[in-house]
Amino acid sequence: MGLEFLTPFGVAFGRCALGAITLLIYSKIRGISFPRERHIWIKLWLLALIQNIIPGILFAFAEVRVTSVLAGIINATTPLVTLIAILIVFREEKPRGFQIIGLIIGSFGVLIVLGVWKGLGHNNLVGILALLAAVTCYGISFPYTKKFIIPLGLKPEAAATMQITVAAITLLPLYLYDGIAKDEFRVAPLLAMLALGAFGTGFAYIWNFKIIAAAGSSIASTVTYVTPVVAVIVGWIFKGEHISSNQPIGAIILVLGAAISQGRFNKLRA
Repeated sequence: MGLEFLTPFGVAFGRCALGAITLLIYSKIRGISFPRERHIWIKLWLLALIQNIIPGILFAFAEVRVTSVLAGIINATTPLVTLIAILIVFREEKPRGFQIIGLIIGSFGVLIVLGVWKGLGHNNLVGILALLAAVTCYGISFPYTKKFIIPLGLKPEAAATMQITVAAITLLPLYLYDGIAKDEFRVAPLLAMLALGAFGTGFAYIWNFKIIAAAGSSIASTVTYVTPVVAVIVGWIFKGEHISSNQPIGAIILVLGAAISQGRFNKLRA
């Protein structure tokens, strides 16, 4: 809905700017102070780069070419990408049998969502690749946060505010260069951007830091299980988007694979 009057740069900046304003006001009311050490700001800027700036642009870019339903479902691959990042890049653990099985099942679910047997349908290949690149950034951001940000001992409110603020500042030149698609500002898209900024990019990141600190990056990434459900319902209600039968089926298999790879069923048996 934001893309009705903003470009992908505009959507990425708008959500971060609105989120930053919301969190700065909230932090002021709560009396939250921010550290001044340069290395802390650099680490949070790197996190903003892979969790807000790059994926924010890529998701907005992709949704000019694909449906929000498909974007929401592909976003649910984040736990799988997070696990891969942990196993390959951060090397916190060695791959185990159930993890490999879960990754295979999850990948199969992605193929069903995309409906590879019938081509890409109305979804553009470039858009799909942009979504997968964005999700890869998300997958890396969770273990990065666990390893480099949580040990800093920052309050979640301070970390989230600093992260979103530096993201907005970084995106500002892109917004000034090419941020407005058309000078038509309807109420519904404006409210959608406000909700995306204040809640989806503001308070959500406070909760994100709290969950990562309490449960770890792998568990925190499973919040994206909810994304397909919300995306399908909202996309259908507000945008009248078509839902193919293969998409919910593939989404269920995808989530099942992610759950298996994270040992959810092992814990149930225990």
